[in-house]
Amino acid sequence: MTSDFIYDKEYKNTIFGAYEIQRKEFENCTFLNCDFTQANFSGTLFIDCTFYDCNFKEAKIGHVGFRNALFNHCNFTSVNFAMTDQVIHEFHFNTCLLDYAQFYALKLKKITFTNCSMVSVDFMQTDLSEALFDNCNLRLAVFTDANCEKADFYTSFDFTIDPEKTRLKRAIFSSEGIKGLLIKYNLIIKD
Repeated sequence: MTSDFIYDKEYKNTIFGAYEIQRKEFENCTFLNCDFTQANFSGTLFIDCTFYDCNFKEAKIGHVGFRNALFNHCNFTSVNFAMTDQVIHEFHFNTCLLDYAQFYALKLKKITFTNCSMVSVDFMQTDLSEALFDNCNLRLAVFTDANCEKADFYTSFDFTIDPEKTRLKRAIFSSEGIKGLLIKYNLIIKD
């Protein structure tokens, strides 16, 4: 049970301290250029919220719920999403910095990543079925034991995915991107 319910509010240029959002429920709120790096997210719920140019770099976002949250131009460098609330969550990323983020073992079916930098992201054991990776840099991202069935990697680049360790049935790749599936075989592929 949350202690506070905030509906349809806009936050601009706000720096959230350690306990300002803890155990609060935000619905239909907009966050513009806000800093969440020191916030305690325990028991916090965001429903139908949109975030623009917000900083979450290295934030501890455990025990937070995101239900239909949209992140635009946000920094999530080194954020661990693995402890987020798993009940009815949905979040999407547009032009976000997600380098070194961790999504270990989450159920992210139909999640969308558009124009994101995702260097060294951990997707181990994650359900990414029907996910969209649209024009994303996936350099050194780890997909071991992930379910990427029907995922769309068509416009993404610089990834290495082992088809023997990742479920890829009906996943979509470009002819250029297919090289990232064969790298472990040390083949020479000519165009």
